[in-house]
Amino acid sequence: MPVILAIESSCDETSASVCVNGQILSNVIANQTIHEAYGGVVPELASRVHQQNIVPAVQQALSNAKVSKNDIDAVAFTRGPGLLGSLLVGVSFAKAFALARNLPLIEVNHMQAHILAHFIADKKPSFPFMCLTVSGGHTQIVLVKDYFDMEIIGQTMDDAAGEAMDKTSKILGLPYPGGPLIDKNARNGNPDAYKFPEPQIPGFDFSFSGLKTSILYFIRDNVGKNPNFVQENMNDICASVEKRIATILLNKLKRAALQYNIKELALAGGVSANTGLRLGLQQLCAENGWGCFIPKFEYCTDNAAMIAIAGYYKYLKKDFVGQDVAPMARMIF
Repeated sequence: MPVILAIESSCDETSASVCVNGQILSNVIANQTIHEAYGGVVPELASRVHQQNIVPAVQQALSNAKVSKNDIDAVAFTRGPGLLGSLLVGVSFAKAFALARNLPLIEVNHMQAHILAHFIADKKPSFPFMCLTVSGGHTQIVLVKDYFDMEIIGQTMDDAAGEAMDKTSKILGLPYPGGPLIDKNARNGNPDAYKFPEPQIPGFDFSFSGLKTSILYFIRDNVGKNPNFVQENMNDICASVEKRIATILLNKLKRAALQYNIKELALAGGVSANTGLRLGLQQLCAENGWGCFIPKFEYCTDNAAMIAIAGYYKYLKKDFVGQDVAPMARMIF
């Protein structure tokens, strides 16, 4: 019955989790509000705040799980991808904790962990399944054949979907982080009020740079006619942008599922918390008789529970790393 302590520090959330025999007993997330003043994550500030948060987060995770340091059998940590300074804090803590207690270390790929978050819940997808992984830095369609046998069959050629939402929120004058605010406003808007183009990219790859430019010009032209255009139509603009981003993602996902004859679809990553995207996937699966899997909100954004569950399956394989392990900002599958 392995007890695993997991650490996540890839961006601006410091998180610690305890997993016992595949069951998540705690998942502590310390957010960083310091970046709000800058309209985005400042890497140097993020790494400094991680240093302040990591010990209290681990202590709280152990307390919530009602386990002690002596009960830990292994330490799992995010090796990458992510911000190098932020990763370094988490990797260094994990190595020190493991070295002090002579415990094995388990490296985890952050993007694989987002997908494996589906195995925290009782309702789990069956292999093979297709996962749409969407975050501020990544947009991928992944064919998941086994816990660690994953093939990226489509990905963004430039900007990620989450980044497109963040840039749209800046154009609209919304404070950081803007993605949740676009979601909130969209719930009260008409998604068919405005039409934005869908990029015609071959295969299963994505591109969002053109869509961002289209939104920028749309706002510029309409504000030129009516200075209050954004304020008067905020809900409809957000709803229309959200719908276009969701349809770009889901249209590709549907084509991929049909081509690979996959009957179960999953959604992962920070943007999987978006209401419009979640509802869109549920509707797509219902129309085609496919299984639909979406993690709870707390397991969508960056969190250590997903690192813990990935670490658990690696522990079963005795897939450990040594003390010479180093963070990788651009780690791939």
